[in-house]
Amino acid sequence: MVSIAAYAVPMRSCLDYSLRIPNVKPPLCEAAQLTDMRARSVLGRPIWGRDVAPDDAGLRVLVLGGMHGDEMSSSSLVFHWILLAQTMPAELPSPIHWRFIPALNPDGLFARPSKRVNAHGVDLNRNFPTPNWSRDARVYWEKRTLRDPRRWPGTQPLSEPESRFLLDQMNTFRPNLIVSVHAPYGVLDFDGPSVPPSKLGRLYLDQVGIFPGSLGNYGGVHKRVPVVTIELPNAARTPQDSEMRQMWIDLLRWTSDRLGQGLSAKGGGLACASTSCETGAIQ
Repeated sequence: MVSIAAYAVPMRSCLDYSLRIPNVKPPLCEAAQLTDMRARSVLGRPIWGRDVAPDDAGLRVLVLGGMHGDEMSSSSLVFHWILLAQTMPAELPSPIHWRFIPALNPDGLFARPSKRVNAHGVDLNRNFPTPNWSRDARVYWEKRTLRDPRRWPGTQPLSEPESRFLLDQMNTFRPNLIVSVHAPYGVLDFDGPSVPPSKLGRLYLDQVGIFPGSLGNYGGVHKRVPVVTIELPNAARTPQDSEMRQMWIDLLRWTSDRLGQGLSAKGGGLACASTSCETGAIQ
């Protein structure tokens, strides 16, 4: 992790973000104190992040926004949650080290118009190395999406610098939980071990299945790192501030109750109550 002083997000970048991301004005972006994660998109844009961590943190949580560049509200939610993590006291049995990545796909975000895929036309959420990717990913794309260009998985897993960066984060940061924010289906999804949260704010659990190359499939099912996928109701508009705050509070409670217990079990593992833990089949 590089220092804020050496690689802090410049004001110009915050102005650019505020022009594309709803409900994020330059002061909010600047207050996030993003740092250069030393990763670059296809077109050479930096991927910014922020760590918020107490010294005694026992849990590590990775929060991702903007995997799909045209889901701008997902990036906005992450910016607002950075502010809450900085300013909202939380007395938890297992303090949390948060790592926030508000815009994993900056090339998609800054395309005109913004687009789901990255600059190579690859859907990053189909580019992770799930088992049998080479056998299943293209078949799924052809048969189930009818060659939808918005869901092209790429020619091979981890073909994209953005997905390779995220894999590196999983291997080095070693999160106990990944929260991936999307839009616009207005539901809560979950993959992996542990009992899933029943709701975050007004979003209720509705597990939609797994897909070849998806983060939920790779992280939650294959690597057994719980993946909470938030689908906001609108890609271009954020929920009200009070709703984003309630989602944050609900996430804190569930993380502390479920994952904190698993951490204290000292290697006992987390119970798997999700049917997605039982199968890697295409759904």
